[in-house]
Amino acid sequence: MSKDIHNKVTPTEMLSQRSRKLAPSLIREISEEAYGIKDIIPLWFGEGCWPTSHIAVEAVNKALRENDHFYQPNSGKPQLREDICKYYEKVYNLNIRVPNVTVTASGMNGLALVAQALVSQNDKVVAIEPSWPNIAETFRISGAEISTITLGIKNGRWTLDMDQLLGMITNVTKAVLINSPNNPTGWTMSKADQQRLLEHCRKTSTWIVADDVYSRLSYSGPYAPNFLKICNTNDLVISVNSFSKAWSMTGWRLGWIVAPKQLESVLAMLTEFNIAGPSGFIQAAGAKIIRDGESEVQSLQKRLSDALILTEERLGKIPNVSFVKPEGAFYSLFRVKDVTDSLTLAKDLCREAKVGLAPGIAFGPDGEGCLRLCYAQPLDILNLAFDRLENYFLSR
Repeated sequence: MSKDIHNKVTPTEMLSQRSRKLAPSLIREISEEAYGIKDIIPLWFGEGCWPTSHIAVEAVNKALRENDHFYQPNSGKPQLREDICKYYEKVYNLNIRVPNVTVTASGMNGLALVAQALVSQNDKVVAIEPSWPNIAETFRISGAEISTITLGIKNGRWTLDMDQLLGMITNVTKAVLINSPNNPTGWTMSKADQQRLLEHCRKTSTWIVADDVYSRLSYSGPYAPNFLKICNTNDLVISVNSFSKAWSMTGWRLGWIVAPKQLESVLAMLTEFNIAGPSGFIQAAGAKIIRDGESEVQSLQKRLSDALILTEERLGKIPNVSFVKPEGAFYSLFRVKDVTDSLTLAKDLCREAKVGLAPGIAFGPDGEGCLRLCYAQPLDILNLAFDRLENYFLSR
């Protein structure tokens, strides 16, 4: 009888409900659609074309030669944790202590650890859309019920209705997720709005989880407004960060969390039960680049500022395209007139224009009708992409 029952059940049916509800990445669907298309310009993923600095490469090679191949402490290599603290002191004028820092295998891994640490089944979590889907999804996988608020456009800028956001955060709200600067819009939460949100969350005992991976990629200063600058040691504030964007290390998979010191042991245990920490030689490279690589960040900031100027000039002139200038990160999310199926449009652009863009629907229902372009590219490549896009839309 047992054998008959098992024969009637497929492996898929025996998966957990949460895994069966997972949706595949539409951005990867576009990249796979474009596989084999000659001379395509890929602007779909959230990474630039520039290689990682020799500072990190030489450091990882040195660590490998010195046999740094072994297990690491769950909270991260002590040298890296100390260097992260010194980085905050140097760049942000912040006094972050080692017990506040947990090293992670990427910002994504950091978000997953935080979700596992904070969320119980059916906990209420508030998120912003459009947004990188992995942020909210990792909390949903941990059992959270997600409510979303949509960014709007006012006076040519992305905006957030703070009154609406605060109205959604009550005494039963476990966490609010803030990705600022935002992927895919470049929207950046102001210091005043951060202060207002922090004061409200103190009253409701709600965690603020800040995805700060684009913090250094701001167009109004050396870094975007940051909750760590205004919170105190007792506040329910967690910052998740990464080496991927500001240091051009997307494939290295290295990041960190800054959290109240009371979470140090919990995050360490969760790290052990997930991946047991990033490789030592990767952490050695992270320590070296965060210590000696500030000029690399500043160089990237200049490249992106120049790329944004060109993007605004070229994209803003393409017919039927509504360009909104980003305040940070390296994306433009633009609406295309009369488009209701951004996935189909993105696939057609791959085939006909040979330009790969991410469909807006990949960032939630509120992104439908839009496309996301990653402009972290040399200016000549961007100009060629804009030539192709302009010809495509003029021919429609």
